[in-house]
Amino acid sequence: MKLHVRHTTRYRYTEPLRYALQTLWLTPKSGPSQTVLFWTLGAPGALHEQHDGCGNSIHSYTFVAEASAHVTGSLVNAAGQVDTLGIAEFTDDAAMPHPAFFLRPTALAAPHPSLAEFGRHFVPPSSLPGVTDLGMLLALSRGVAGAVSYQKNSTSVTTTALQAFEAGAGVCQDQAHVMVAVCRSLGIPARYVSGYFYAANEPDLASHAWADICLDVAARRWVSIDVTHSCLIDQRHVRLAVGTDYNACPPIKGIRHGGGEEEMLVDITIEPV
Repeated sequence: MKLHVRHTTRYRYTEPLRYALQTLWLTPKSGPSQTVLFWTLGAPGALHEQHDGCGNSIHSYTFVAEASAHVTGSLVNAAGQVDTLGIAEFTDDAAMPHPAFFLRPTALAAPHPSLAEFGRHFVPPSSLPGVTDLGMLLALSRGVAGAVSYQKNSTSVTTTALQAFEAGAGVCQDQAHVMVAVCRSLGIPARYVSGYFYAANEPDLASHAWADICLDVAARRWVSIDVTHSCLIDQRHVRLAVGTDYNACPPIKGIRHGGGEEEMLVDITIEPV
């Protein structure tokens, strides 16, 4: 499926903005699940590209206002066309970190005994170390979706997997974090994926998140599971970035000087071509 994506982030400030430094995880890459046909990125300053430790294409820019300037708004715009292939199972590129790297605790997706206890109901210990059954992982994803029901505006970007699990509610980011944290609690490498999801009747899910789970550590074999929909990723999914948790690959992260209070407005549209 060919999908056209437009992702606009507008900032409004109550006082003049003097300085800003931002990093953008807003450029998808071609891979087993998709082919990026074209992609453009616009920002208030010159963009500098590099790649992080997980192979994501990231861009950064610096904005410095003139002394006499009265800048009270800015805009970051990403847009392009992606041919989604619907391939959920894949082998990591040799340049990616070893699967064991994604076992380590992170602030938003740390292992916990209560998460391990929950996970063992779906994924008992494997007789083959480093190998996990796909059917069990899909059952776990359904269990996570049932334990953490999808509720808009019930959490924030700082909510941890354990907090969402104990509250029993969250959004796609939280469901992905819980899935990742449960897997890590069971000794299964897992990581967070940011992306887009096309559904004409679910515009709130245009900005989406899911999880990569390692099926075979020695073979570096992974599978992408959409916990919100309790399914493997398919042609509705556009992969944007991957990391240990949300903090490792947010759409935009940065610092600023001046500006007073900030208002951020995000608009994402996805249309089939």
